[in-house]
Amino acid sequence: MSSEQKYWNRRHFMYGLGAGIGAIALSSLLGCESSPKIDKAPKNPLESKPPMLIPKAKSVIFITLEGGPSHIDTFDPKPALEKYHLSKFERKGEQFSAMSSGNRYIVQSPFKSRKVGESGADMSSPFVHLPKVADDICFYRGGQAKSVNHPTAMYQLNTGNQFGGDPAFGAWTAYGLGSVNDNLPAFVVLPELAFPQGGSANWSNGFLPAQFQGTTFRPSGTPILNIEPPPGLSRYHQRKSIDLIQAFNEKHSRLHPEEDELRARMANYELAFRMQMEVPDIIDLDKETDKTKALYGLDEPATHDFGRKCLLARRLVEKGVRFVQMYSSGWDSHDFLERAHGNLIKSIDKPIAGLITDLKRRGLLEETLIVCSGEFGRTADNGIREGGIAYGRDHNPDAMAIWLAGGGVKAGHTIGATDELGQEAVEVVHPISDLHVTLLHLLGLDDNKLTYLHGGRYKQLSQFGGKLIKDLLA
Repeated sequence: MSSEQKYWNRRHFMYGLGAGIGAIALSSLLGCESSPKIDKAPKNPLESKPPMLIPKAKSVIFITLEGGPSHIDTFDPKPALEKYHLSKFERKGEQFSAMSSGNRYIVQSPFKSRKVGESGADMSSPFVHLPKVADDICFYRGGQAKSVNHPTAMYQLNTGNQFGGDPAFGAWTAYGLGSVNDNLPAFVVLPELAFPQGGSANWSNGFLPAQFQGTTFRPSGTPILNIEPPPGLSRYHQRKSIDLIQAFNEKHSRLHPEEDELRARMANYELAFRMQMEVPDIIDLDKETDKTKALYGLDEPATHDFGRKCLLARRLVEKGVRFVQMYSSGWDSHDFLERAHGNLIKSIDKPIAGLITDLKRRGLLEETLIVCSGEFGRTADNGIREGGIAYGRDHNPDAMAIWLAGGGVKAGHTIGATDELGQEAVEVVHPISDLHVTLLHLLGLDDNKLTYLHGGRYKQLSQFGGKLIKDLLA
């Protein structure tokens, strides 16, 4: 009996039965399925993989406006709200009467809207810089979510599953395409100081191997702590130390082949060692010119923080990171809409316009897909609060503000429409799952083939399949 065999217990014995004739026969049958499956990771799970389709984009920058921005007060104005302002609102039948007879009422937008760019896109007045790049953007008004609750809606937007536990979109992207740069994570997240509702499950690897989860960068200070080795420790000695740890881990891993967390930790040790060579250069924004930093608003207090994220996102995709997700929080405006949305729009307006401009002038916009969305939209109405009227908006999964740029989308177009009050999408209507399928398609991935065997069946981002939104494609 070998030194390894003597440690076997009943659990290892039962696990070992999986190598029997029955298991081999089952594996053979599964291997004969007609549709190809990606269910066996290569030795390096993050090595670059060929796309399934001809890709339009190589990477994604996903701007998540957590809390649910109001489409009515940003990119989908509703003049009819002026007619019904402060009238009673009844969800069924859309009937209105005097405000005094009910506690829900219609409120008009506090912002004026105007047509911008040659495309005539709609934007509310707080947007000052984004109109300059309006013709590079595709505005989509037909999206619909399923949940009115923030955590479940966030999970659906990020993972396709309202209840969490599934891989994030960025994890699926890393799983399907791997990493272009071996020295960097394939999926990077730039959160706020407080994580979004639902927490880190929004960028989880779910049931995929742990290597595909998102790597978070800190929102202030040094994005990654301890990226520099301690004084007196050379890379040679660090390499020898990691090799020793990996040797112990490898021996332990052979005894526990069913545990993928250890293999993920081993891979992360190697990635962290390589990141020490490249990350310090990427996160050093001082190497950018003053003109570039001003383009992103780093010289202004209101735009500095989000501008920093946008500039870091550009540097990351420039170096080969597949998926960068950044968060802007606070869009849950149930009251004080003018102040809340006004300040938030100001904080993202210049940085996003700068990001699009910078990518375009560097020749990166065509291969970088930018997506901007909240977890749902807002209603035309809100309630009367104690002490007076609260000008705000409630949660609305039936109509959302979504826009896309670069990466093969139909720039300079507005696709889909909502009804007179912005309560519901009525043209080119699609669920979030269809948006996911479309984004994967632009990356060269087929949702029906990008699968992973888990819980007895092959699972995919769209859950049970979705439709391509062809209207969004250039």
